[in-house]
Amino acid sequence: MSEFSTHQRQRLADLRILFDAITYKKNAAEAIRQYQKTIENTIPDDVVILVHQLMESNYPMEDIKSGINKMLNVLRRSIDAYPYTSPTDDTFFAVCIRNNNEVKNLLNSLRPYILDINKKGISDEITSGMLQLWKEVQKFTQYYIIKENVLFPLVEKYLPEYRCIAVMWSIHDDIRRNLSDLINLLSTDDLELPKLNRLTGEVFYNIYSIAFREERLLYPMIAKNVSADEIEKMWNESVEIGFPYINPDMKIQHSDSKNIPSDLIDLKSGLLSAEQIMLIFSHLPVDITYVDENNKVRFFSTPKKRIFTRTNAVLGRDVRNCHPHESVHVVEQIVESFRNGTKDNADFWINMRGKKILIQYFAVRNAENEYKGVIEVTQEISEIQALEGERRILDWNN
Repeated sequence: MSEFSTHQRQRLADLRILFDAITYKKNAAEAIRQYQKTIENTIPDDVVILVHQLMESNYPMEDIKSGINKMLNVLRRSIDAYPYTSPTDDTFFAVCIRNNNEVKNLLNSLRPYILDINKKGISDEITSGMLQLWKEVQKFTQYYIIKENVLFPLVEKYLPEYRCIAVMWSIHDDIRRNLSDLINLLSTDDLELPKLNRLTGEVFYNIYSIAFREERLLYPMIAKNVSADEIEKMWNESVEIGFPYINPDMKIQHSDSKNIPSDLIDLKSGLLSAEQIMLIFSHLPVDITYVDENNKVRFFSTPKKRIFTRTNAVLGRDVRNCHPHESVHVVEQIVESFRNGTKDNADFWINMRGKKILIQYFAVRNAENEYKGVIEVTQEISEIQALEGERRILDWNN
């Protein structure tokens, strides 16, 4: 995708000028007239690449979002006229589009309520109906989780011009925030109609806008540049996360035929070397000990600050011999409850040297639900208990 034709390179240059004119109100009407031929010849790929270039040029995110909204209004006729074939049934993108259509149906169901509340005024009947429907719309944000965690990594892997997904993600967050605000607003006795209308308008516009960009811009570009097999690999991961409205069955998929390098271990959710696995365990802020199904200690982590002492002498030892006589019977009860399936976890907390210590036991079971041992996780939680309010990632500074 990174090799552009002369014609496309010129279109992108024109579109950048047009974006600046429309976004920053620099004789926008004149620019639209001047670049009418470019507008008529613009193809879906051009928009995806333009957004990538804007991100690469460090345009402010809010300017990109508002500017591209305006640009798509100008380019809409050209995009609609461009040849488009809907994904065939039983494909990943078809499932995505079906869920898009379901949320559009919900939005259409909200329209009469919006008209009524503005015409007849606020009433419990109207707000109750709206609240129920908006909660159903909010479920759609589960689809955005699929996009962010399954689709976007594929785009980054195969499309050099991939940074449009950062803009999509930002709009996802706008939708999530506005939906939460809408539901909170409708749940209060002090409903502000102007605020309700503003939030409603933003959610409607953004959900429809994102669906259009997916279906007519991003998905066709992915389909041209990524093999169908790679696209369909997203199916099972997405179904496991769960589509919001229409979630199909898992598909039987053949494993990759690629040979795994001898120095890596296939963990199903990634390939890691033994050293990397050791580093991960040693940097977790918890003590971990694994006892197998035969009650033998098989592993313990080595964080910089262990809470309870462990040495290699414990490896292979029966777990019952690792506890004082007075508490052995409790250990046996925990293990037996895990083994027979009546319990899956057990939590305890103690005060030790002025610190609060949380000790948790978790049953380990395989895919067939067979008991495979127990994990002990110990963590010092005094600082966690003292947390108040919020500290979001954007509040961090080094």
